[in-house]
This record gives sequence, C-alpha cells and structure tokens, in this order.
Amino acid sequence: MTSGSSKRRTGRILLKSTFIVGSLALLLLLLRLLLFQGPVRPPEPLPEAPILDMHCHTAGIGARGSGCFVTERLQSSWKFDTYLDAFGLSQEDLEREGDGIVVERIAKLVRESEAVSSAVVLAMDGVVGRDGKIDLEHTEILVPDRFVQEQTALYPELHFGASIHPYRKDALGRLEWAAAHGAVLVKWIPSIMWIDPADPVILPFYRRMVELGLPLLSHTGNERSFSTAKDELCDPARLKPALEAGVTVIASHMATTGENEGEGNVERLLKMMASYPNLYTDVSSLTQINKLGSLDRALREECLEGRLLYGTDFPLVETALVSPWYFPLHLTIREMHELSGVENPFERDVLLKQALGVPADAFARSAKLILE
Repeated sequence: MTSGSSKRRTGRILLKSTFIVGSLALLLLLLRLLLFQGPVRPPEPLPEAPILDMHCHTAGIGARGSGCFVTERLQSSWKFDTYLDAFGLSQEDLEREGDGIVVERIAKLVRESEAVSSAVVLAMDGVVGRDGKIDLEHTEILVPDRFVQEQTALYPELHFGASIHPYRKDALGRLEWAAAHGAVLVKWIPSIMWIDPADPVILPFYRRMVELGLPLLSHTGNERSFSTAKDELCDPARLKPALEAGVTVIASHMATTGENEGEGNVERLLKMMASYPNLYTDVSSLTQINKLGSLDRALREECLEGRLLYGTDFPLVETALVSPWYFPLHLTIREMHELSGVENPFERDVLLKQALGVPADAFARSAKLILE
C-alpha cells in the first residue's frame, strides 16, 4: 500500500470517528434537552445565620503521639491515599508534621470558605468487646477523643465531635469528660465499631446523653469506606431505643444504601419520622455518584420537612465521588462549569447543594440544633 493510500485511509478513519463522536455528543445533548428537570426545589438564598458543617472527618497514623490508628490493610489500600489526597496531604507529611496537620488543614479550608462558618470534626472510637476492652485486631481506624478535643480547641472555627463506644467499662466517665471538654455530639459508625444501638445494655448511656444534652450522630445504611462492615448494625430501626430514651438522633446519610428484613433502609428510616420528633437526618454524601437521586428524594419527602441538617462528609466531597458534572438533568452547563471551578471544597459543597434545591432552613438547622 502506498503512503498516499495509507494517509487517505487514516483520514477516512479519523473522519468516521469524528462523525461518530460528534453524533453521540449531539444525541446526549438532545437527550439532556428533553430530560432536563432543573433543581428539585427552587434555590433559596443562603441563610444569614451561620452555617455549620456537622459531619467532617479527620484521621491519622499515630504521628507525634496522637493516639490515632489506621490498620496496615487500610493504609495500603487506594482508599487511604485517596482520603489523604483530598486533605492535600501525604503519609510523609503526617510523619513529618504530625497528625494534627490534618485538623489544621480542615480549619484553614473552613476559615477560607465564605459560606461555611464552622465544622464539627469527628473522633472515631474503635471496636470494643463485651469485656469492655478495645479490640485493635478488628479496629480499622481509631481517632481518640482527646486528640480531636486538643486539636479543635486550637481553632475557633472547629468543634469537637466525640466518639465513645458504649461497651467500654468507663463509657459513662468518657461521656462526662467529653461533655466537660466541649463535645457537641457523639458520633458512631455501628457497623465498623461493632455497636448494636438496640442493645439494652446501652440504655444508661442514652439516658446520660439526654441529661448532658448531647445528640447522637449515627451512620445509617451500608458502609463502604472501610474494608469490612457489619451492615446490619446500621439498620435505622436499631436506633429506636435511643429515640425512646429521648436522645436527639441524627441518622446520617438518610440511610440511603442497603436493606434489612427485606426493606430498604431509607424506607425504614422515613417510616420512623412520624413517631419520633427527635429524629433528624443529614444531607452529607447525598451528592455522591453512587447515591444519585438520593438528594432528590430527601427534598421531596414531606416527612423530612424540618428534619434535614447540613453536612459535607469531608473529605469525601473532595474526591471523584462528588462533582457538579454528575447533575446534568438538574443544573445548566454554565452552572456545572462555574461550580466545578470553586476550589474550596466546603464552599463548593454548599453552593452545589443550594443550586440543587437544599432549602435555607436546612443549612441553618445544623448550628441551631447542635450549637445552641
């Protein structure tokens, strides 16, 4: 074959490929025009009241005596590197500067955000056995209360979110300490901490939480940020004893994933709303690509009026899981382009959720419920 024939053949292939790509692009554009819905609810101006991100994570490797712990299995996985990238850090940074640099980075981002005034940084207790002792063999991550309390105390824009395993022998004492040192809530991920929220042995813990005025932020739905999880423990129905004891419960992520007893976790949660006025949920993680449609539902469900709280689930909002470009049926191309250009992840998250229809009262409710 001559070089001229080869060039003509290559040109035909390129022309054909360009035609196919162009046709697909045109088809997608036409589909978008036909299916475009706009925001679920008309966007509202952000509230004048301070906006609190009540769901912000930190982590560490034990550098500078922080007491933090991440199992070697999780440290060696792509997930841990992804989380550190979202903080703009590496393991070498933690080893050199100490685990406190993660909290420092969160404080800086919150301080630079015009929308978010403050954030609750969450501790994370480990697995505790029925003997009341920490089980490091099955603990994937540990972020001690003392570390988070000491670090958040350095920054006026941060608040201490405690995490206390109720099976600890000194659980009530730890709860008292946390309250005395400024904790604004207690955080659990039952499926990785191996807590059964419906266990009667926890009732004294719940009663003391009520007396101290501490809400419970408990993960609901399946958990996939770690290597393993006992997902049945994050059935929202298991939170009924806490609610009946009078605890203000925030069922995080609206139980959007998984099912129990043949029923979707989100359905189980929504059915509980009418019976428990002290039950809330948050919009953290609801813009993730694996949960598309979840925020739509949260904004449409009448039973969630007055029950939605604002949170980011940082650092996950700074990963490929979340992008304005995942909402072509709700946002204009200009909106997606402008939102994706917002560098600050806290600012971007607020503006994205505002554009999708999260109401002003949901943005304001976190601070009112947790800080007042």
